Amino acid sequence: MQIFKEFRSFAFLITASLSAVCSVATISAATAQELPPVMNAALRQAKIPAKNVGVFVQEVDAARPMLAYNAAAPFNPASVMKLITTDAALELLGPTFNWKTQAYVEGVLNGGVLNGDLSIKGSGDPKLVMENFWMFLRQIRAKGVRDIRGNVVLDRSVFEDNVYDPAQFDGDPQKPYNVGPDALLLNYKTIALRFLPDEVTGQVSVTMEPPLAGYTLAAPRLSKEAICGDWQGKLQADVGVSAAGFNGSYPAACGEKVWYIHPYRMNSTQYFGGVLRQMWSELGGTISGRVVPGNVAPVARLFAEWQSPAVPEVIRDINKYSNNVMARQLLLTIGAQASQAPGSTERGARAIRSWLSGKGIGADELVIENGAGLSRNERVAPNTLGQVLVAAYHSPVMPEYIASMPLVGYDGTMRKRLRSEGVAGQAHIKTGSLNDVRSVAGFVQAESGKMYVVVCLINHPNAPFGQAAQDALLQWVFEKG
Repeated sequence: MQIFKEFRSFAFLITASLSAVCSVATISAATAQELPPVMNAALRQAKIPAKNVGVFVQEVDAARPMLAYNAAAPFNPASVMKLITTDAALELLGPTFNWKTQAYVEGVLNGGVLNGDLSIKGSGDPKLVMENFWMFLRQIRAKGVRDIRGNVVLDRSVFEDNVYDPAQFDGDPQKPYNVGPDALLLNYKTIALRFLPDEVTGQVSVTMEPPLAGYTLAAPRLSKEAICGDWQGKLQADVGVSAAGFNGSYPAACGEKVWYIHPYRMNSTQYFGGVLRQMWSELGGTISGRVVPGNVAPVARLFAEWQSPAVPEVIRDINKYSNNVMARQLLLTIGAQASQAPGSTERGARAIRSWLSGKGIGADELVIENGAGLSRNERVAPNTLGQVLVAAYHSPVMPEYIASMPLVGYDGTMRKRLRSEGVAGQAHIKTGSLNDVRSVAGFVQAESGKMYVVVCLINHPNAPFGQAAQDALLQWVFEKG
């Protein structure tokens, strides 16, 4: 067994008469509170005290962990919290579950003219991106609706109606990761501003995706600065409800750039309405009324339906690219499905706790604020997350779950890490980061062929320098497991 190499100095204590089971138990007890020397060295280099680190390592078929250090202490997990949310979604919603966006008509449809309202009811689809929405609208047009003489009613009743402050987390509401959940989330409620300088004309071309009906853009001045630098700050952008302008300039040295923005001053209805009107017009239709929030009328009839990709594809986007708003959508969907009531954070957290309890995982320390890890308050102990991962490995949906995580050295948030080490391509690891948090968790297939669960959570002001220690742990498990 490879792990014995770490304890050759204690070999005289282990006699030939001991059984293999007793040997494993002895080694587990000895290693329970000892970090690998290579990891300790990296922590010292980063000036991170070991007391601020929690580690859990267990072979998936073992009865106890190979390494457990501060494993019962609650840590802020950052984005590795998504591993709990996505595992719960796979098991509670099921691998074939998908979200439905539905169109209802009320009134008379004659000759392409709808004399009445068109209602669009969301179910919390995390991936209603532009191409999917276009196909949904195309379906409505193909069924004979051209001119809508009434209103377009947006029904978001599947989620609880709560006030959301996009500035609450870090005071930067314009960041796309601060978008809040929405039963009719469209294109992650972001816009992409593309800047293309032309030094010949001395102007900057600015375009926006998706285009919003009636929305105007004023181009910034072009500067001749030789260094691009903080080009976003230099623009002094003012992104409003109906227009975006720039009080600063765009350096010619930047070349072509794209800036993804959450237009937080627009509410969700304004954003959805702007996209809808633009796309409907491009499809040859008109809308005479307003785009308003509301509920589908009891007399309205189902007219068209769009079905999202199933859960495995959705959690792949969440875990590989750490999409926060998609994870929020997932938590609220879990809550809605479990309670058969409007989805809320509280209902989602309650459903996950019940699910963990059913697996024999107590998780008394667990704090779920949004299920995405974009939180100063969320907490989980390394051994709780480790137990979740061990149980997930023995779940029927294990292949879908593991495939959703970044492959070390190849893709997602791990694509640039450990590329020249043996563990590259041999581990699926989710990462997490906040100002004072660095975390990794997932699965490592060791050189021995055995599969290990690995969790490492660091909470310390120097946590951003802790990546080397976490990478050292992953490589150590690969070599020693």
